[in-house]
Amino acid sequence: MIFLLLLVTAIIAYLCGAVNGSIITSRFLFRKDIRNYGSKNAGLTNFFRVFGVKGLAVMLAIDVLKSVAAVLIGGWLLGLKDQALIGKVFAGFCLVLGHIFPVFYNFRGGKGVLCAGIMILLADWRVGLCCWAIFIVVVAFSRYVSLGSVCAVAAAPLILLIFGDPKICALVVLFTVFFIIFRHTENIIRLCKGKERKLDLSKLHKSKKTEEIGS
Repeated sequence: MIFLLLLVTAIIAYLCGAVNGSIITSRFLFRKDIRNYGSKNAGLTNFFRVFGVKGLAVMLAIDVLKSVAAVLIGGWLLGLKDQALIGKVFAGFCLVLGHIFPVFYNFRGGKGVLCAGIMILLADWRVGLCCWAIFIVVVAFSRYVSLGSVCAVAAAPLILLIFGDPKICALVVLFTVFFIIFRHTENIIRLCKGKERKLDLSKLHKSKKTEEIGS
């Protein structure tokens, strides 16, 4: 029974993850594919850098809703066997896999940070708040979104253990972290070389220039 519940959770969460808000919004709102512009990543940061604030709310709504749905469904299904927390983190792992390797978009997706952040917050709000705080502080001081993302997700398994959550949950989150850091390999290399692009918040009130998104 547990195996069947895990299987159903995996399928639902993966398919939810494969619904990419950045790709959907860029295609239907701008008639572009975000993966052809900027860093060519189908994620929040690249979407903002390429298109600016326009469409950002729609993109966020899609990715947040799919993440919440996947994690809550996983928690409910495994909760039938009193394993709701494990269900949430397992669903989060499959959600991130779907976001990174979406079957609907030739397995070219985003980096999964927002999905993982929502999963941690719903699994254990204390751990989630700590991870989001790390992200905000690192980005605020460095202005490197990638650095904040890597630091926040890397800290998650340890913080889970500190708060006394089951070791199996920390292990599942650790596997999630592995895939997210793998997707940040190029960012980490650029950070080491001092070539990583910093976040420019001055663009919150305006869109990117036309030539940056093509004709």
